[in-house]
Amino acid sequence: MARNGTSRDLWRRLVRWLFIGMALVAGFHLLQLDPPFASRDFEQPVRVVFIPADGGTASGTLADFKPLFAALTESTGMRFELNVTQSYSAAVEALCNGTADLAFVGPATYLQAHGRHCADLLATGVRDGRAQYYSGIFVRKDAPYRTIADLRGSRMAFGDINSTSSFIMPVAMLLDAGIDPAHDLAEARLTGSHPNNLAALASARVDAVAMSFDSFDRALQAGLPGLDSVRVLARSEPMPYPPFTVSTRLAPDRRRRLRDGFAKLEKGRRHLPGYAGRQLDRYTAHVNERAFDDLAVRLAPVTGERVAAILRRTDR
Repeated sequence: MARNGTSRDLWRRLVRWLFIGMALVAGFHLLQLDPPFASRDFEQPVRVVFIPADGGTASGTLADFKPLFAALTESTGMRFELNVTQSYSAAVEALCNGTADLAFVGPATYLQAHGRHCADLLATGVRDGRAQYYSGIFVRKDAPYRTIADLRGSRMAFGDINSTSSFIMPVAMLLDAGIDPAHDLAEARLTGSHPNNLAALASARVDAVAMSFDSFDRALQAGLPGLDSVRVLARSEPMPYPPFTVSTRLAPDRRRRLRDGFAKLEKGRRHLPGYAGRQLDRYTAHVNERAFDDLAVRLAPVTGERVAAILRRTDR
């Protein structure tokens, strides 16, 4: 009996050591795999935030970008955690306080984060061969306005104060025309989003609104009521397309893998949706930084003091 018990103990020990040995061998082979795939199940996901750019639901914004991040998972082996912030400024704070690794933001929002040394350009979308989009000022078809200068004394709605296309660029356009929104408009409103602006215009609560052409086109395609009575008053010059920006806190190796992942998508010419759900020719990791520098100069007249004055006006 003692001999049988000893045999069983030896057998159990042998089996245990066999399992340990197999696990060590498996672990060794796992470490030999390329890092993107070896670490897929173990490394932390890349935390991605999106600005509420189109003013729709968070689920709608996430649905727009899920095809892109499914493709990036294939090209990088990395996992992604996607969230939509409550505001443009919240996206900047997330990049700067380390709670986000990657963000899709407007060009002016990127300039804010980059100015705080929190973020660098990573990739951007290309449509019709160009990494550009446009802001515009829209009025009703029966309105008497023919130029931006005609808006003096009108009621105008803007989006978020950190939005390039629904606030900052339109304010710069107004200033160019000799109109100070804080003093020369009968009323200035901040609705917080592009769709809210359109709704205010369609219901005649305001005379003019500021928004991106991408958002306006999306509303047209969705068949939103009242848009047949809206026309374009002015269109901005081309602006850099909203970029993906990467946190300067993210490890250099992970930043490289993200950049390489976008480069693979560009090489494969993957047609994926971008801002406002509009289809892109491709995404590219070759971002024209000079275009953002030029935009910073263009938007320089929209100072913090001017924005504060407009905010005081909207609070009246």
